[in-house]
Amino acid sequence: MWPTLRYLGGACGRAPCRFAGGFLRASERASRGPGLLRGGGRSSSTSSFDIVVIGGGIVGLASARTLILKHPGLSIGVVEKEKDLALHQTGRNSGVIHSGIYYKPETLKAKLCVEGAALIYEYCDRKGIPYKQCGKLIVAVEQDEIPRLQALYERGLQNGVQGLRLIQQEEIKKKEPYCRGLMAIDCPYTGIVDYKQVALSFAQDFQDAGGSILKGFEVKDIEIAKESPSRSKDGVDYPIAVKNTKGEEVQCRYVVTCAGLYSDRISELSGCNPDPQIVPFRGDYLLLKPEKGYLVKGNIYPVPDSRFPFLGVHFTPKLDGTIWLGPNAVLAFKREGYRPFDFNARDVTETILKSGFIKMVLQHFSYGANEMYKAFFLSETVKHLQKFIPEITTNDVLRGPAGVRAQAMDRDGNLIDDFVFDGGAGDIGNHVLHVRNAPSPAATSSLAISRMIADEVQQRFKL
Repeated sequence: MWPTLRYLGGACGRAPCRFAGGFLRASERASRGPGLLRGGGRSSSTSSFDIVVIGGGIVGLASARTLILKHPGLSIGVVEKEKDLALHQTGRNSGVIHSGIYYKPETLKAKLCVEGAALIYEYCDRKGIPYKQCGKLIVAVEQDEIPRLQALYERGLQNGVQGLRLIQQEEIKKKEPYCRGLMAIDCPYTGIVDYKQVALSFAQDFQDAGGSILKGFEVKDIEIAKESPSRSKDGVDYPIAVKNTKGEEVQCRYVVTCAGLYSDRISELSGCNPDPQIVPFRGDYLLLKPEKGYLVKGNIYPVPDSRFPFLGVHFTPKLDGTIWLGPNAVLAFKREGYRPFDFNARDVTETILKSGFIKMVLQHFSYGANEMYKAFFLSETVKHLQKFIPEITTNDVLRGPAGVRAQAMDRDGNLIDDFVFDGGAGDIGNHVLHVRNAPSPAATSSLAISRMIADEVQQRFKL
């Protein structure tokens, strides 16, 4: 039984209208081919779906896949603004299959990560997708970190994480010969995978089951449809119009949004609550030079700062043999800004004026300043890495890729540390389910999240 989803206050919708309940089955829509409806005119072939999923990242694709496998008689479409799938958070991360140790017991993150990790391993085995269960050490290098490490170990046991052990210096050396530490948690269930490959496999499953994917479809508005492709005695068949920036639209009965960095804006487009706001945090990685790859065997993580949802700069081996070091966590001045000086005026203005960002800065100024300092000076990040592997020098690392984390923040400047899903009330809100906050470990949890979304869609929309 899933925990009750968190719903945020505020009605959704803009125009009064009554809609026919239920879904059209495959036999009822057989004559309606795919295509796009051009705003301001009719097309003989229009795109109309029972359910539209907004967002072609791993959570959106997993959700679409699970929905169509659970309800093969329904028409389901995915719309994605880019020309390809899984280009942002899904394709720009460490690729770690998390065990579920970090998250507060009984939260959605804790439950869905533990279940999701098992489902990801099972799915990869079934599909022949390569992964490596290389394990992870969470290492305390200072005495004052040991109580926090022990508390984290107890939390992992509460969450049902498999195989956890507290180990001492001698065993740390056996597992990671070049790593120093006083005590560590051994997490043997942690692994690595290419999440973009997993997401594209979800997309193929979805299409093989009859689903449609529309790329290059950047959503501009969600509103009441002016008319439907056909009339029925029960009223409008497809009451919701999802419009893009090219003046095209698809019509549907229900919408599930998995919009990542734009989840707050998509929610607002539907007339739903704009809070929590998304604040983008860029994470920069360094690359360990190939000749120094022998220094790292598996994932090595620091003891995390419990004030923040970030896990700290860590060592991650990738499937291609490279070693990634990072990421840090600094404010991105653009929601898809992967370079330090990428800038978007709207993104920055909304971060400052509409979220609680200023309050967060005032509360945690020294932490933020230190992260910014490390982002600009490579030697400072290397100093942190040397706490774990002293042999690493500045000459051993190169600047690598970056990702941007979609982190929800409330008006008081608190970073929301759990997955958030919500719907609304009113003519549009009753037809929409929003994924509002799904940062790490959403990729690990994607199949478990998709099951929860499918259950909620069935219950909320009365399939």
